Amino acid sequence: MNTVTLNQERFQLQDIPTRLNDLATHLDQIRSLVLTDTDSDKIVSLMRESRYYIEWIVPQFVDIDVDSSAELVDLGRVLTRWLFNWEKIWVDTIERTSVAQIAGSLSERVREVSSLAS
Repeated sequence: MNTVTLNQERFQLQDIPTRLNDLATHLDQIRSLVLTDTDSDKIVSLMRESRYYIEWIVPQFVDIDVDSSAELVDLGRVLTRWLFNWEKIWVDTIERTSVAQIAGSLSERVREVSSLAS
């Protein structure tokens, strides 16, 4: 069994609010790392893992809250866009600042959804 599968199993044992908080924490880490010019590879890894988190949350969450599930899917699209354009974003201070601001806003929204799901 590969590492992703093991992490998925462990992640899915948690309740939905905990999973959402884990996703929000990843977004906070992305925001922080982007602003401090830290390791680009770590940021990319966090974005990829965040997309997995969304993939593992939405199927069970959609029965509880369709609108918030759609927001999570949109968040996945944002992360995918960032990943697709990451080389350009990383060398552009203005773009990185924008990513950090958006990641911060998205983190706050995910935490709101998490509190509503509690």
